[in-house]
Amino acid sequence: MLSPREADLPALTTTCPQWGRWAIRTATPPNQEESLTMAGHSKWANIQHRKGKADKAKAKLFSKLAKEITVAAKTGMADVNFNPRLRLAVNNAKAASMPKDNIQRAIDKGAGGDAANYEAIRYEGFAPGGVGLIVECSTDNKNRAATDVRTAFTHHGGNLGQTGAVSSGFEHVGEIIYPLSAGSEDAIMEAALDAGASDVSSDEEGHYIYTARADLAEVASALEGKIKTAATSTALIWKPVNTVQVEGENADKLMKMLEELEDCDDVQNVYGNYELSDAEMARLGG
Repeated sequence: MLSPREADLPALTTTCPQWGRWAIRTATPPNQEESLTMAGHSKWANIQHRKGKADKAKAKLFSKLAKEITVAAKTGMADVNFNPRLRLAVNNAKAASMPKDNIQRAIDKGAGGDAANYEAIRYEGFAPGGVGLIVECSTDNKNRAATDVRTAFTHHGGNLGQTGAVSSGFEHVGEIIYPLSAGSEDAIMEAALDAGASDVSSDEEGHYIYTARADLAEVASALEGKIKTAATSTALIWKPVNTVQVEGENADKLMKMLEELEDCDDVQNVYGNYELSDAEMARLGG
C-alpha cells in the first residue's frame, strides 16, 4: 500500500536508462552513440527508429502522457502548484515536447469530471529467455486489460506469473533523469546527494538519479533549485537488481511481445531485466 506521498507520484515516464525498461519512453532522441552493452527501451527505441516507427511511438507516448495528466487532474486539484502528481505528469509531458494545447486539454478533461475512472493494475510475467517483465496498466476495463496483456505474453512464448514472481527481483525506487547538458558527472552527483538522493549514475545518454520511493517528490523539488536544466523524466520505476542477456530467437520474440504490449491502450509502462548487445541491436534494427 502506497503512502499518501507515494500515491501522488506518477509511474509514467518518458526516457530510459541503460537497462531493460520499455514502453512510452521516447523523449530522448534515439540517435546518440551507444555503449557496448545496453538494455531496455534505449535499445527498443533505437530499433523502432531504424524501422521508421518513430512517429507511431510518439503518438502512443502522447496518448499515455495525456491519460496520466487527466487522471492526476481528476484525482487531485487541477493546479500544478498544489497537485504533486499533476506537476510531475505535466513536466514529463513538456520534456517529451507534447504540445501545450494537448496538455491543457488533458487537464481540463480531468478537472471537468467527465473522464473515465481509471484503475492502476500491475501484471508480472516472463518472456522467452527467462526475462522478467513488469507491466503497469491504467484502465477503465480490467477484463480488457488482463486479456490484452495475457494475449501479448502467450502470442510470443511468454507467460504471466503471480504478483511478486518478477517484482521480487526489482527495486521500486524514484528516478530523475537529466540530459548530459545539465552538468558534469561530478556536479550532478554533488547536487543529487545534497538533495537527498540515494544513488547516481551517468552514461553517454544522461544522468540518472535514484531516490527512496517516498522521497521522490522532495528530491525532485530540491534539484530544481540546484540544476538549471529541466529533468527529462521524474517517476517511480522498477529497477532490476540483475539483468539477463538476450539474443537470437528469444530477442526476436521479446521485441514482438513489447511491440504488441505497446499497442495496448491500457499499458502505461513495461519494465524488464533484459540486455541486448550492440551486435544484437544491429541485427534487430536491420
